[in-house]
Amino acid sequence: MRTTPFPWRDFLRKVAVIAVPVALQNLLTTTGSMVDTMMIASLGNLEVGAVGLCAQFSSLMFSAYWGFVGGGMLFFSQYWGAKDDDGINRSYGLTLTCMMTVAVLFCAFATLFPELVMKLYTDKASIQAIGVQYLRIVGFSYPLMVLSMAMSALLRCTGQVRLPLYGSLSAVAVNIFLNWVLIFGHFGLPAMGVRGAALATLIAQGVNLIVVVTLAKAKGHPYLLAITRHFRWDQALVGTYFRKCFPIICNEVLIGLGNMVINIVLGRQPEEAIAAIAVFRTLEGLVIGFFAGFSNASSVLVGTEVGAGRLDTAYKRAWRLVYLCQGFIGLIGALLIALHTPILNMMGMRGESFHIAFGLICVYAVAALIRMGNWTQNDTFRAAGDATYGTVLEIVFMWLMVLPCVWLTGMVWHLPTLVVFACCYVDEPIRYVLMQVHLFRGKWIKPVTPEGCAALATWQPER
Repeated sequence: MRTTPFPWRDFLRKVAVIAVPVALQNLLTTTGSMVDTMMIASLGNLEVGAVGLCAQFSSLMFSAYWGFVGGGMLFFSQYWGAKDDDGINRSYGLTLTCMMTVAVLFCAFATLFPELVMKLYTDKASIQAIGVQYLRIVGFSYPLMVLSMAMSALLRCTGQVRLPLYGSLSAVAVNIFLNWVLIFGHFGLPAMGVRGAALATLIAQGVNLIVVVTLAKAKGHPYLLAITRHFRWDQALVGTYFRKCFPIICNEVLIGLGNMVINIVLGRQPEEAIAAIAVFRTLEGLVIGFFAGFSNASSVLVGTEVGAGRLDTAYKRAWRLVYLCQGFIGLIGALLIALHTPILNMMGMRGESFHIAFGLICVYAVAALIRMGNWTQNDTFRAAGDATYGTVLEIVFMWLMVLPCVWLTGMVWHLPTLVVFACCYVDEPIRYVLMQVHLFRGKWIKPVTPEGCAALATWQPER
């Protein structure tokens, strides 16, 4: 019996329609971060290190709310495939409420207790003082940032991938311009230093929201502004939502706490290393930006088919998305290595900081190839309804393998920064093998829609 050839042309077109705008949006954001770093670098390594550590607090917030984004996209994409408008609206309202609760909590910590936050991330008093100034202002941008993320997730899952891109384009342009004005004091304004960078970020996040909401209203998007339909929850929806989201939330929170421990260790490295790590995190955003395109493509292209009951198509798309993602990430890593000298010089790296930053890039170029494959597989599993398998693996390996290695090398044995950093990825190859086995077995397809559940009763993965 002959099998139907896989429709590569249509598949790649659909991947590009989703992945390219998302990748461009993240590329814009990373470019803005790079320009931020370049401007702040002119103030000194202490300023670069302080703002970089503040970004790690933002990353902790990201981990706290991303579980709801992942769970929300599971419901958005499957309900979109099943053409269930009410399901999309109600699940968006529930997702938005949970995300904004996290945002308000982190905003309160950043603006009211910034000294406590900075003491957690570094023992360098000079860096703490600079970070406090930054957090007091940038903390107010957290609710705006999270709201725009919720909107972007909904828009991408419902076929409007370009609107978040336009919002990011506007925000990055505003952020770069205001950084130049406020950090250095142009147009008669005082030079505010890192406080100017924080204020520019706050204003840019407001611009992002205004652009996205305006464009969504002009296009008549049926879900984003249907506010009266967002909060009509019932016990069945809330129960199903949290059962599916709970493993994802646990994963993101526990991984976020694990990353906080890693950042605490890295924040106690020499000042040159802290500055190099801050610059590396900006460049890491470039790699993650491309990954996010494939991640969203996986969630939408697989989740939509599962929700519609087309399980064979979802299965065939899934493993191809993983390998496409890894191929592109490999190219990006090679490009960063090839262009490391001009990039690091532009971002203010000199002497020992330059050498450490280059070492970080080399380690990450290899590790990211495997890590992004793991992340894409996990996002694919989640979109199809299996939020448990990848979650359990990531949590177990993080807490039983990665954190002990990082803590021992950094805090006990005081080994070089690059050795400590490499230990952050020691679990990735093992998890990749286990995830691949799970991927090809097809047990991760667990629909939440009636159409998907009906199809699952008779479906077997094609060998």
